[in-house]
Amino acid sequence: MTVLEDRIAMAESDTRWLDNMFERLEKMPVPEGYKVEIVEGTIYMSPQRDVHWHTIRRIVRALEDTFGMDVNALSDVRIDFPGRKNGLAPDVAKLRDGAEKNSEGHWRYEDVEFIAEVISKDTAKNDYGPKKTAYALAEVPVYLIADPYTGKCRLFTQPKDGDYVSDTSITYGGDVDMTTTLLGLVLPTAEFPRD
Repeated sequence: MTVLEDRIAMAESDTRWLDNMFERLEKMPVPEGYKVEIVEGTIYMSPQRDVHWHTIRRIVRALEDTFGMDVNALSDVRIDFPGRKNGLAPDVAKLRDGAEKNSEGHWRYEDVEFIAEVISKDTAKNDYGPKKTAYALAEVPVYLIADPYTGKCRLFTQPKDGDYVSDTSITYGGDVDMTTTLLGLVLPTAEFPRD
């Protein structure tokens, strides 16, 4: 069994544990405006600030402009990814046309074509570390990180062996050119808010 196959099998066995943890979390009072996700078995709650939401909204609008209002784009919705106990809730996830939930009622990571994460100070290490690894292991073709603190985007493409071959940095004001990816999308960043 390869390392990739081993990690994927581990993710499948962690689903029951993740279901149990998310059921427990649903019974706890989570403050309004907070996002909850489990990264490598650790629970993170982070507030969504205005800058964060306005960036997410601009990304979703670009997806709608390109793919139409019926694009299967999600925000802060749980998707289980390969790795150890990864019940992630990406800021933006675009699923392939025709994607359907599995028998447990969860979206499948195999159907994810694009993910965007907007950096929060407290969880930035996850976006650049274990979440990036999980997305690469899942072979998510396009992963974008928007960082309102540095005013830059990082575009990761060509997943291979748990990492991305291509890593491009774009300063806010420039366009994130994804026309060579399956998205065929150009994302303008001139209006992305800074923090």
